[in-house]
Amino acid sequence: MPPASTGAATITVVASPQPSPAADAPVPAAATAVAGPAATAGPAEPDRLEPGRPGYRRMSFALFAAGVATFALLYSTQALLPAVSASLGATAGQASWTVSAATGALALCVLPLSALSERFGRRQMMTASLTVAVLVGLLVPFAPSLGWLVALRAVQGAALAGLPASAMAYLAEEVRPKALVAAIGLFVAGNSIGGMSGRILTGWIAQLWGWRAALGAVGLLAAACAVAFHFMIPKARHFTPGSLNPKAVARTVRGHLADPLLRRLYAIGALFMTVFGAVYTVIGYRLVAEPFNLPQGVVGSIFLVYLVGTVSSAAAGKLVARLGRRGALYLAVSTTAAGLLFSLADDVALVLLGLVLITAGFFAGHAVASSAVSRTATKGRAQASALYQSAYYLGSSAGGTLGAVAFHAAGWSGTVSLGLLAVLGVVTVTLYGSRAARRRPGPGSVPAAPTATSVGPRHGT
Repeated sequence: MPPASTGAATITVVASPQPSPAADAPVPAAATAVAGPAATAGPAEPDRLEPGRPGYRRMSFALFAAGVATFALLYSTQALLPAVSASLGATAGQASWTVSAATGALALCVLPLSALSERFGRRQMMTASLTVAVLVGLLVPFAPSLGWLVALRAVQGAALAGLPASAMAYLAEEVRPKALVAAIGLFVAGNSIGGMSGRILTGWIAQLWGWRAALGAVGLLAAACAVAFHFMIPKARHFTPGSLNPKAVARTVRGHLADPLLRRLYAIGALFMTVFGAVYTVIGYRLVAEPFNLPQGVVGSIFLVYLVGTVSSAAAGKLVARLGRRGALYLAVSTTAAGLLFSLADDVALVLLGLVLITAGFFAGHAVASSAVSRTATKGRAQASALYQSAYYLGSSAGGTLGAVAFHAAGWSGTVSLGLLAVLGVVTVTLYGSRAARRRPGPGSVPAAPTATSVGPRHGT
């Protein structure tokens, strides 16, 4: 259920137009005439999707629906954790594993499934992932114990692993580079809608009929989204099947991990998601207790703030155009930190404001970061996106578990402290990348248009 980054001032342009997977070099947007997307697009560039062209609207709606289904299923138990704890006699930390098991399994499986997408196609992998995840989602409400619930959620997360990285790679191949940030922003917006609708739906249904009925409703919502995706997603025109040779995949992965820009992007994604996972795993426990004492349905409605994430992620492209990617990233970090501080208040209005700011900052940062990964990797895009998604969901899993532990040990202030440490990590990684790039411009480099991890001059400066 729905989706999203620190930087380099200079990027060395690879002399060969077809670098080996182990030596892929990040190519800035400004250098596409020399290498990168141009090398991929070639004469087929006019056939790529962009706003106003046939197929772009269908593609946008299809991936929006996929994003809704992904986050609705992946985080279906998050708003229900207090009810699950009460029903199954579990602590906050134990119940949090119904979320962490799903995100952790996704993180572990996203890379191998992305390798399969390189061979069998992005569209086919996304369809298969949604189908299996929906079928498991329809079984989840019947889990007889916490152990079974966690196990089924892990299987569900593993099934969903084939979707996020494949979607990013599909967009990078089928959409014109200038429209990529906006297209990925729409996919991430679908993530936010899925996260919001799933939590609101489960909150009110759980209040009326229990958490099992709520999980069943999420499964039906995801099934409808999967059907819509199947009929709307355009066929891939620019996909070239790759090899399933494990050695080749390993070389590609090593090449991505050797790229300092991509490593910083992966760290940014993980740290942002640590904040988000911690906050939204624990917030329900805080709001049903003193001094708020809110009912389950009202707590679920709090997730309407995800609409803010829909707007901020969809607007990521405009933020980048106005502020540069580095500026957009710093704005996202500042907004998230401010939200954490506001959420410390014992006033429900200020807590709500804090959640709005956290959500806006997170989704903007995620959209900028994930689009930067897609544009930086010129080969093995599915693996590059898979590594980002793996780091991202490991951050979610760690954030959910550590956030619950911190809440048990020190209350909400403990969870906020964890979030602020992660935010500080984002700033530290970004500053380190900026200074490293300025110290090592290197011969043969060209100034990079700022990326999500941009450490050099902003666009236009």
